[in-house]
Amino acid sequence: MTTQPNKDLETFDNANPERDYTIHITMPEFTCLCPKTGQPDFATITLDYVPNLSCLELKSLKLYIWSFRNVGSFHEAVTNEILDDFVQACSPRFMRVTAEFMVRGGIYTTVVAEHQHPDWEAAAHVTLP
Repeated sequence: MTTQPNKDLETFDNANPERDYTIHITMPEFTCLCPKTGQPDFATITLDYVPNLSCLELKSLKLYIWSFRNVGSFHEAVTNEILDDFVQACSPRFMRVTAEFMVRGGIYTTVVAEHQHPDWEAAAHVTLP
């Protein structure tokens, strides 16, 4: 295999840093291990962010997500770790990571973690007719 999982997140320059816009990324194949049983946990990770000067590069994002496949982690911990790593990599104006874990023992878990740069204020919501 020419590629291997790793946690090295790459970025590229935001072509429109003067504008607030949202990048929405869905990663439906996230897996990690239950730290109690060692069984696999499956989740869809959704990333929404307003970039500042840089954006996350998608291939490195794929390899980063893959790096959790054999790691035992509680849902809450892994969601917050992902958010922290993404924020450190690209310093966004706003970022939200939503982790929707598949059913385990009749229970679905969704964890939402957010970051907002202290100098950024969201624009007012626009409702179209």
